[in-house]
Amino acid sequence: MSDPLSASFRAARAQLVAALAARFRDLDLAEDALAEAFARAVTAWTPLPPRDPAAWLYRVATRIALDRVRHAAVRAVAMLSEPEPEPTPEQLMIEACPIPDERLALIFTCCHPAIQPEARAALTLRVVCGLTTEEIARAFLVPEPTLAQRLVRAKRKIARAGIGYAVPGPEAWAERLDAVLSTLDVAYAQAHADGAGLGPHAAYAREMLRITATLTQMMPDEPEVLALAATMRFTEARRPARVDGKGSMIPLSKQDPARWDKVLIAEGQALLARALAIAPARPRVLAALIHAEWCSRPSLAEPPPWSTILAIYDALIAVRDDPITRLNRAVALAEVAGCAAALEAVDALDMPGLASFLPYHAVRAGLLHRLGLSGDARAAYERALTLAPGEAERQWLERRRAEVTNG
Repeated sequence: MSDPLSASFRAARAQLVAALAARFRDLDLAEDALAEAFARAVTAWTPLPPRDPAAWLYRVATRIALDRVRHAAVRAVAMLSEPEPEPTPEQLMIEACPIPDERLALIFTCCHPAIQPEARAALTLRVVCGLTTEEIARAFLVPEPTLAQRLVRAKRKIARAGIGYAVPGPEAWAERLDAVLSTLDVAYAQAHADGAGLGPHAAYAREMLRITATLTQMMPDEPEVLALAATMRFTEARRPARVDGKGSMIPLSKQDPARWDKVLIAEGQALLARALAIAPARPRVLAALIHAEWCSRPSLAEPPPWSTILAIYDALIAVRDDPITRLNRAVALAEVAGCAAALEAVDALDMPGLASFLPYHAVRAGLLHRLGLSGDARAAYERALTLAPGEAERQWLERRRAEVTNG
């Protein structure tokens, strides 16, 4: 795929799929037609890409979709007309859109309440963010075939029920909010998982900061919105200290706070203060509070606030008990109650998706290593390395594995 085509894919894919789906009321048709348009562009864009790549792709994909609709003899009640010259996806969106950010508007559009709750965020991540089924399955800790079935059922529901792709007004935001926040959370996590910021989803990090800023303006008194925006700022503030001079990941407890972005931390603190004043015990508020505790550490000379972090995790489990929260809690538990207690907590986790969740194997390997169980630790590190870590994470895992192997 050529560079201009790659850039067009990253910049316009979500808008193009949404525009095509809005026109043809068929998500599979929209994705298939766009995929064929991109395939045709590989040869058609030689030697130079068109003046407006998005318009070219939209026009070609529309013609492809029209041909398929005609050939299948399933035209809608209204006759489908030929596309107008040089249309752009933006022209198909509502002019007075109540959601000022285009990507956020698409996320709200796809998180339709008629779709099963467990499928809303997954479908949105697939359509709007372009994540693979495997990536989404790992994020939600479900087997890939299960996730694939959910996506198929959701698409069928949209097609059979004739669900529209109109951008919802403010009256519909509340019922879609949890799915929207889950989508943003997973999209940012895809970028954050790569410490060096070199992976295919690296651009999501800054984009999620922008989108959550818009969301806090739209819903300034919604504590979970404020808390998610705060969490992303605390997390992104630590990025400058996440990788050493050799490109290897640095664990959070060993990062130099002097390298953290103080502006982002201040923004996060202000957002969290607003959330705490409204609903201090909401799940995302407590999660943000954990990140705030880390970002309050003044220097490496000051020990990490493990006891406080463990206490917040205990409060979080009381309102949102899930394997990822318990896995993160185990890291703090190891520092407060010892590695044996932490390993017992990790081994008690029971969810099929954990087998493909890299952090699970990395945490478990570290605990086994510290307990002197070298053989099991080596096996756990090797399992983590099979799960496609980013370059920085790979280097760190290989270094830990070598320490176990060499004693």
